[in-house]
Amino acid sequence: MELIPITDVVGTEVRGTDVSQPISPSDFERIYQAWIDTTILLFRGQSLTSAQQLAFTEKFGEVVSYTRSRFSASESPEILVLSNITEGGRLIGSPVSGRVWHTDGHFMSNAPAGSMLYGIEIPPFGGDTLFANMFAAYEELPEHIKREISNRQVIISRVQSRPYNYPDRPAPTDEEREEWLDMPQPMVLTHPENGRKALYVGGNVPWRVVGMEESESAPLVTFVQEFSVMRRFTYRHKWRPGDIIIWDNRSAMHCATAYDQSHRRRLHRTTFAQRRPT
Repeated sequence: MELIPITDVVGTEVRGTDVSQPISPSDFERIYQAWIDTTILLFRGQSLTSAQQLAFTEKFGEVVSYTRSRFSASESPEILVLSNITEGGRLIGSPVSGRVWHTDGHFMSNAPAGSMLYGIEIPPFGGDTLFANMFAAYEELPEHIKREISNRQVIISRVQSRPYNYPDRPAPTDEEREEWLDMPQPMVLTHPENGRKALYVGGNVPWRVVGMEESESAPLVTFVQEFSVMRRFTYRHKWRPGDIIIWDNRSAMHCATAYDQSHRRRLHRTTFAQRRPT
């Protein structure tokens, strides 16, 4: 097994490992620590059944499911299907998802610790995914900004950010407004497993800083949003069939990109909670 840096700042590629087969405890601990330290893992050339993907996910933490049950895999409701493929007159998955910078589950009080995406059918071009390292972004913030955001919270608002992020979609329904409650989150998150500080305010759903006037809050949030995705903190992944990427939602953001919908695309996503101490 080899652990190879993807970039100087983001991610580790794991080579020489078939994740459908048993992995020794010592090798897995090396893999897990690389994930914690570098925010994403990449495995190439994998071939998994849904059951095998779930089993591999469970090595990182308890599998959790929280979005769009209508796009769950028929054989495994814990798997979210991202696809433009139609079967029996209906889409088998979500054809457009996550095309703004975001953290999975940011709107939840107990967001999933990590997410795993497995590429099955990949179009010849487009559909890349971008990742950003929030450890690195925090570390390079100007000191006066670090002081400004220390111990502050930001409101994550799916309702208020909807028209900006998805102008082509209808306004939230009354039912969605009741369900999509505003969620305060720390602007800086101390990672529970390695103690490093990460920005937790990037992406396109943070709305305002708690206890701060709008005239001060808006430029501060905008600055941090733009700073956190500067090129030096990011990696753009060009998918191949058989790729698996696992990202840490406590220290990474990600963003999907468009693809030509005349080509078939299918990826399976699982999410998981923080691993219990062993």
